[in-house]
Amino acid sequence: MKKIIVPIDFSEHSEYALKTAAKLAKKYDAELLVLHMLEMSEIMLSASDGLQNQKTAFFLQLAQQKFEDFLKKDYLNDIKVTPIIKHFKVFSEVNDVALKHDADLIVMGSQGTSGIAEFFVGSNTERVVRHSKIPVLVVKNDVQDVSFDVVAFACNFSEDAIKPYLDAKKMFDKTGTKLYLVHVNLPNDKFKSSLEIEKRVVNFFSKAEGNLDKMKDVHYVSDYTVEEGVLNCANKIGADLIIVPTHGRKGLAHFFEGSIGEDVANHSTLPVMTFKI
Repeated sequence: MKKIIVPIDFSEHSEYALKTAAKLAKKYDAELLVLHMLEMSEIMLSASDGLQNQKTAFFLQLAQQKFEDFLKKDYLNDIKVTPIIKHFKVFSEVNDVALKHDADLIVMGSQGTSGIAEFFVGSNTERVVRHSKIPVLVVKNDVQDVSFDVVAFACNFSEDAIKPYLDAKKMFDKTGTKLYLVHVNLPNDKFKSSLEIEKRVVNFFSKAEGNLDKMKDVHYVSDYTVEEGVLNCANKIGADLIIVPTHGRKGLAHFFEGSIGEDVANHSTLPVMTFKI
């Protein structure tokens, strides 16, 4: 991991993301690309008259100063930090920045769920996740330890899940992380017998690994929803991180035969990382 992007909006939760990214940068000796998305109207950006140009220049200077002040943090000492200000219309453009700079990870903060208002649905975080071709780590609080010793990978063992599984395995291969795969069996029309599940798991590892050695790292859970099963299992095994594959623009919820993505991200107190299928 060489480059980490952190979109910030100067909020408390974006600072959680910045702190987490700083810890990862120190762990992997990586560069931080701290991205501020300056929201300016098309009129201001394209205006040709003198007054509009002055206003645009003023807001740019104001944002730059606020950005510089925000980055004066002790925890950023000894880390290479590259500030980037972009005039964004849509948050999908974060992926463009990631591809341009050959970044390995995007770290975003989110305020999580509060009452019936849940952060993932229609949020900027969701938009970044849906468009990102690289992993996105979503944090809700100040993550104390980024070792991620135990990781729960939510998996339906379809062939679509092979690529994100291998990508996640590669990311954590040299860190000593224990990667467990979690399969949730539901008591409805999606229910599968033990034999059906085992055949699916055998096919998955045969194609992904060429052997069945990792079958011992699979946790089978029966629950009423996939998200409840994943969260309960992650808590039971003492996971530090939950990984959810995503189909990108279709959103997280379309990966599983049930719905999982938004609910896991909304209700998990753990960091959630997404990998593109």
